[in-house]
Amino acid sequence: MTDSQDSVIAPRRDDAISGPRRVVEVGETRYTLLGTAHVSAESAADVRELIRSGEFDVVAIELCGSRHQGLDNPDALAGQDLFEIFRQGKAGMVAASLALGAFQQRVAEQSGIEPGAEMRAALEETRRAGLPLLLIDRDVGVTLKRIYHNVPWWQRFSLFSGLLGSVMSRQEVSAEEIERLKEGDVLESTFSEFAAESETLYLPLITERDRYMVLRLAEDAPPGRYRNVLVVIGAGHMKGMAEQLEAPLPEAPTPERERLEVTPPPTKLWRALPWLITALVLTGFAIGFSRNTDLGWQLVGEWFLINGVLSGLATLAALAHPVTVAATVVAAPLTSLNPTIGAGFVAAGVELWMRKPKVRDFSTLRHDVTELKGWWRNRVSRTLLVFLTATIGSAAGTWIAGFRIAGALFGSGA
Repeated sequence: MTDSQDSVIAPRRDDAISGPRRVVEVGETRYTLLGTAHVSAESAADVRELIRSGEFDVVAIELCGSRHQGLDNPDALAGQDLFEIFRQGKAGMVAASLALGAFQQRVAEQSGIEPGAEMRAALEETRRAGLPLLLIDRDVGVTLKRIYHNVPWWQRFSLFSGLLGSVMSRQEVSAEEIERLKEGDVLESTFSEFAAESETLYLPLITERDRYMVLRLAEDAPPGRYRNVLVVIGAGHMKGMAEQLEAPLPEAPTPERERLEVTPPPTKLWRALPWLITALVLTGFAIGFSRNTDLGWQLVGEWFLINGVLSGLATLAALAHPVTVAATVVAAPLTSLNPTIGAGFVAAGVELWMRKPKVRDFSTLRHDVTELKGWWRNRVSRTLLVFLTATIGSAAGTWIAGFRIAGALFGSGA
């Protein structure tokens, strides 16, 4: 990187641009940071105006690959293998993405403006002008995982239950929430009330992403490669990114960028826990049979009954097919003793077999999930619910039945 770096505020051209801009010059390259509002027709117009001006050689936007695909091809999920999504453990992430999309749709219905319109405008105008397009934001899944691992474990449930509650609520989106969207994207606005008071949340949500996007610029549009770079970002990222660009950047930005993509692996204890539970339950069965054959069979019967019934009831709450419910009742007690496969995976597989989603389910998915009952009506989202509820039911059954076995063996009545 060069040592000659300075920052100036770009004057508005005949007041054609309504949003804030900041220009950072690094050597012979000029980075124009355009601060946009994610719920604003004016921001979309600003993006179109600047790209059509012909001043820029390349356009960088605050999108990751998955979000770019979602904007460019809203029906991309239809081309994916749902069974593979479950096998790879991505069901929770897909459900969260759908929930966030539902929140976007509610905002659009109330404000008359589709969130992300400025990014869509950037995609359209860049394609029309034949300019290179750079996706500089970190993958939303990585950000969510880093948020999860950065927040103390006792705060995680309230954080994500609040997230799901806010995006699935049918109440009107408040004016304050829409105003927050004008400073950041849906992800930022959803977490904003928590981030304002939590450094552990602010770091992966804002600070890390500022740094990540600058590092991507240093990789894909380093000083000297292009003369004029337009960087379309949420207004909330302007200050942090400008400061990062004004400071000396690493000559080899890739290692640092890759470190910001790492999600902490589960601890050894967490990885060992399923196997430990299996060992304890099987040991409990063995102790029961060693004391009394009837006691052993009683423990086995209670394990199957509690685990199977709770898992079955959970899938029933998701309005799963009767065959799926029955399969879950049988499978859950067995999968709970096999850490390599979960009850949710079996339940979702059977549900897909019995009720394969049709083309119309994919075409109406984004609209259906904007209301609570739509999650049960649409076969795609309902299969996700079946997976999640079966998983939760089996986990509850494992702990309840496990404590029941411990009580029968070591309680006062033993």
